[in-house]
Amino acid sequence: MAAKTKFRGSFTALVTPFKNGALDEAAFRSLVNWQISEGTNGLVPVGTTGESPTLSHDEHKKVVEWCIAEAKGRVPVIAGAGSNSTKEAIELSQHAEKAGADAVLIVTPYYNKPTQEGMYQHFKAINDAIGIPIIIYNIPPRSVIDMSVDTMKRLWELKNIAGVKDATASMVRVSQQRAAMGEDFNQLSGEDATIIGYMAHGGHGCISVTSNVAPRLCSEFHAAWQKGDTKTALAIHDKLMPLHNNLFIESNPAPIKYAMSLLGKLDETLRLPMVPISEPTRVAVRSAMVHAGLIN
Repeated sequence: MAAKTKFRGSFTALVTPFKNGALDEAAFRSLVNWQISEGTNGLVPVGTTGESPTLSHDEHKKVVEWCIAEAKGRVPVIAGAGSNSTKEAIELSQHAEKAGADAVLIVTPYYNKPTQEGMYQHFKAINDAIGIPIIIYNIPPRSVIDMSVDTMKRLWELKNIAGVKDATASMVRVSQQRAAMGEDFNQLSGEDATIIGYMAHGGHGCISVTSNVAPRLCSEFHAAWQKGDTKTALAIHDKLMPLHNNLFIESNPAPIKYAMSLLGKLDETLRLPMVPISEPTRVAVRSAMVHAGLIN
């Protein structure tokens, strides 16, 4: 029996706050509580937005544990656990399961460019090593490879493969995946700017960067959509669209960390090779926050 997840709505791809070069546990725990109080439907720690490439394994595991402990079961936690090393992804996934995560998010292996068969075997090995649902993270712009619908369909036959975080920005893919795997295959967008089209094609929600700084608006967008109130959803989407765009003028998560620093939620600190955003991007991000009504 395949794993089924019913993840719906706005899931925040959480940033990882730093202070003096170290993890800022207090700021992170405060963020988790703020996100939940603002209506966020679920949390995704230590993905790309959480700067997972520059966290040590020990730090990665701590962030997952803090998120689960602070969420206290109020919302589901999908723990980032991917790697381009299958062995490493298994270790991180087993830790997430032991820590109490509701699911793991596993990115397609970047840099080493496996074939479709290589991707299948990578995900199968992780599937066989754990007992909680797996969300495939398909993000060709960062990983270079694109998992085909046929490969997803093969993986969907395994017991723990539950859905996809789709960052292809292709509206067609949502419909193709629904046709191949059915409505139970949990489809979450990984691309804020195209979310309204994604939902119209049959998507279930979004793992969002924007919701780090606008959790209530992102949650309200999905609530309106799920009620069939497309007029309200579109109005909220228009309010958020400059943010959806301007938070990606420079590489994520540098712009979102600046945006959150404007709200006093964390220091803007990043780890190299990520650097603070340029002045023109600061102006654009601040302007988008004003447009969204987040700051004056």
